[in-house]
Amino acid sequence: MSFRHYLRRPPAVSATDALQLVAHGALVVDVRRDFEWNRVHIPGAVHMPLEVLPSRCVELPDDRLLIAFCTGGIRSAGAANLLVENGFDAVNMSGGLIQWRSAGGSLTD
Repeated sequence: MSFRHYLRRPPAVSATDALQLVAHGALVVDVRRDFEWNRVHIPGAVHMPLEVLPSRCVELPDDRLLIAFCTGGIRSAGAANLLVENGFDAVNMSGGLIQWRSAGGSLTD
């Protein structure tokens, strides 16, 4: 993934909005590392670490909104830009795991 993916602000949603979008069919794409995913993750999310996203994003559905997700929202911002560049309808969830918890989002370990 290129540094340029971090140079502009991707479309973003709050955790509260993300919860509603997921309830209506959006898919969370968790771009955190394996050890982070193994510790805790959002039920139903797809795990695709940022380092493999450029080569594996073609495996993601192209008929659903994708919500890029990480711990704090920085890695997922770059991921959302990369997904948009690859033709996906994608947004970044601002605040990541911290805000997801605050908004009442469920987690599993």
